[in-house]
Amino acid sequence: MVNRSISEHSTSLPFDVEDWGLIAYHQAWQRQRTYLQQVQQRQRRSTLVLCEHPTVITLGRLSKQEHIRIPEAFAQTQNIPIVPIERGGDVTLHNPGQLVGYPIFHLSDFKEDLHWFLRAIEESIIRLLATFGIVAGRVPGLTGVWIEEQRKICAIGIHASRWVTMHGFALNVSNDLNEFQYIIPCGIADRGVTSIEQELGEAVSMTEVKRRCVAAFAEVFAPVARRADMV
Repeated sequence: MVNRSISEHSTSLPFDVEDWGLIAYHQAWQRQRTYLQQVQQRQRRSTLVLCEHPTVITLGRLSKQEHIRIPEAFAQTQNIPIVPIERGGDVTLHNPGQLVGYPIFHLSDFKEDLHWFLRAIEESIIRLLATFGIVAGRVPGLTGVWIEEQRKICAIGIHASRWVTMHGFALNVSNDLNEFQYIIPCGIADRGVTSIEQELGEAVSMTEVKRRCVAAFAEVFAPVARRADMV
């Protein structure tokens, strides 16, 4: 179900926003594909989807089998799907309490540059975290958002077709970080992972994180929106 509290069309944003809540990964993946086709055909505006997933391991196009630390039999007994997908990047993990964002954006309406798009997602997350007093940044050569260049707080991986994007970012908010022991996150073995709650040492509201996320994406993407009907 779509949470209408943040999904109503807003002419003040260069994109629509939908909250799919806690949704099975395969269901969200299929829905993304449908939205991508609709955005390509101009049947839907660019849309920022926010959601959470039950525990799932996803394998990007650059994934290596040795980056999964658990046997397939263990994953099956724990009901953890291992899903090869078309996004870039290596292995990652989603679980409840992690904010997953799928910006299904028509880059022709912003900037036809995938590298710029990745940096724009990073910038949006950095601005979001700053509203909580968390100083975050980038690590040269490594896509994503980091704390002190050592603890990854947000993984990013995208796929694009005819300048329309899918997949996106996974921001650790209040999720169980112990489950990241199942994998070598993004294939990077010498750095850790963290979350908003771990950095703050206190609970945070997912609803509030989502609200600030939408505001941060609007700050970054609205100034470069090209089409007059997008703002």
